[in-house]
Amino acid sequence: MDASRSDVLILGGGVIGLACAYFLLKSGATVRILEQGNPGCGSSHGNCGTITPSHAPPLAMPGTLGVALRSMLRADAPLYLNPRFDGPRFRWLLGFARHCNWRDFEHAAQARSAILQRSRHVLTELVRNERFDCEFGEEGELYVYRTDKAFHADQRHHADVLDRLGITVERWRGDEVATREPALKPGVAGGLFHPGDARLRPDRYAAELADRVQAMGGVIESGARIDVFGTHQDRIDHVRTTRGVFRGDRVVMALGAWSPLLAKQLGLRLPMQPGKGYSITYSRPALAPRHALVLREPAVCVTTWETGFRLGSTMEFSGYVEGLNRTRLDALRRGAAQGLHVSEGPAVQEEWWGWRPMSVDEVPIIGPSSRWSNLMLATAHGMLGVSMSAATGELVASMLRGGAPSLDPTPYAPARFGV
Repeated sequence: MDASRSDVLILGGGVIGLACAYFLLKSGATVRILEQGNPGCGSSHGNCGTITPSHAPPLAMPGTLGVALRSMLRADAPLYLNPRFDGPRFRWLLGFARHCNWRDFEHAAQARSAILQRSRHVLTELVRNERFDCEFGEEGELYVYRTDKAFHADQRHHADVLDRLGITVERWRGDEVATREPALKPGVAGGLFHPGDARLRPDRYAAELADRVQAMGGVIESGARIDVFGTHQDRIDHVRTTRGVFRGDRVVMALGAWSPLLAKQLGLRLPMQPGKGYSITYSRPALAPRHALVLREPAVCVTTWETGFRLGSTMEFSGYVEGLNRTRLDALRRGAAQGLHVSEGPAVQEEWWGWRPMSVDEVPIIGPSSRWSNLMLATAHGMLGVSMSAATGELVASMLRGGAPSLDPTPYAPARFGV
């Protein structure tokens, strides 16, 4: 047998590619992952590590585009649109604008809710059954509001939507929030608590997944940057990389924000853009929050683990611009300081940036390509890659191996974009 051939060749070794590999290996397939860096080194590494069915409502709704356009004047805005002209980004924004209506909002919320709720269940089983050491905790997530205006707006556009989707959300008065979360400064107007949310340390989750995949017989080719695809008729015949040429009977593209760049080589136009996020990780402070928090007005996420403390979030649309933006990091620090008694740990462990793979309709792209007969896509998870990882892996494995899918794959199908 050709040593470079596998039943399934997975492009990308982030949490999505690793989860696909895990469930495919469980189904009996042979699997090889091609990863340009090391497993989990992309947006799987430095995100906030929250598992959030509560994030089912998408960003796109009436009014969002106006907020984004106004943000061009403020480089520290939570949602920032770089004013530099960029053709692909401009086309993506036009498409995003078309989805800023209530009908598409409801459609996206339902699709996201289905995969988020399934993934929350499957991920919990995965972490427990495999005894993953990734600081998994189920304390829930608390949205914190310092103004009545923001609190009442989110009850209408967030909490009421979750009620309709069957996702539990509790409305807390300001004094209840203060009692239950002593890490917060006084002056809280109210809170929305999501008891079904969880958290983990994402770099540890990715590392544990990678170790388990290899223990099950999967092969991970680190440092394998994809150079070119070899095709024959309607199939991908081989993938040429910096580590050699590899073949798979089936190919899964799980390249996150790099997906549209590589898909272009295959004549596929994926309607995606990188949404740049930032985080700062500290050693754990003495007074750390009991829950994962979202400080809503400054849009800062706060996650506490046994081994550390992370401030994260922000959404920056600047195309494929690399590097840390000090203005964005300062905004995270400033926003946390407004809400927390102790907003930084004793020592900075890491300042990080990463590209989130944002689809134009904010629904992931999962399923068979309508152009290439042996290509499966598993990408465009936006800010929810960790949250959606387990259900995505399970769904891809069922579609490739012929099992009954655990959720309806229709809303995620690449065919909706003609790819």
